[in-house]
Amino acid sequence: MSEDKTETPAALELKGISKAYNRGSASQVDVLRGLDLSLNPGEVVALVAPSGAGKSTLLHIAGLLDTPDAGSLSIAGQEVIGLGEGSRTCLRRRDIGFVYQFHHLLPEFSAAENIILPQLANGASQKQAMVRAKELLELVGLSARSAHRPAELSGGEQQRVAFCRALANQPSILLADEPTGNLDPGTSDQVFEVLMNLVRSSNLAALIATHNLELAARMDRVLRLENGVVTQADPV
Repeated sequence: MSEDKTETPAALELKGISKAYNRGSASQVDVLRGLDLSLNPGEVVALVAPSGAGKSTLLHIAGLLDTPDAGSLSIAGQEVIGLGEGSRTCLRRRDIGFVYQFHHLLPEFSAAENIILPQLANGASQKQAMVRAKELLELVGLSARSAHRPAELSGGEQQRVAFCRALANQPSILLADEPTGNLDPGTSDQVFEVLMNLVRSSNLAALIATHNLELAARMDRVLRLENGVVTQADPV
């Protein structure tokens, strides 16, 4: 009897991704040049890059916020290049969580409400969304702060709420752009531990862009983006 060797598809796979921007009428800037990148479920990958290397462009393409000029992109084996904007939006809400350097929480809403809103947009009931928000806030140690608005929270607390919001719809992929870059070193380390615990407990595939090489070394792999392509970085 032959064994079933069917492999679990990559959570996120980019192949031959190219992206260029026109600078005036006479020049073109090639930002990404046939880039390949793959993330597996449960894998936490650091992305390091010099300024201007195209990190934001890569994250926007991976997060379905931008489209490449060439190449393919699949989520859990499903090709998504060419999907209509409505389908891309639904896929982005369901499968992709975003965390940025600045928390971007809605100031007029409480911590819990900031986590509830994306769930409502994704079709959850108010009751379901509240249960999920409470569950996430408990995981990051902020149950007692659920009714506080962002201005009443510390920087580290704000970013922890942002993590919860990113995971509210139980995505399969987390994309983070300098998620601890706006915090002091001590708070950065604490918040990073919270992020890693959330990712591990959710079996997410996470791509975390960071300039902090110490934090990068604590992830499963370190990739370097330079000259439009991604390469495996040497151990930090």
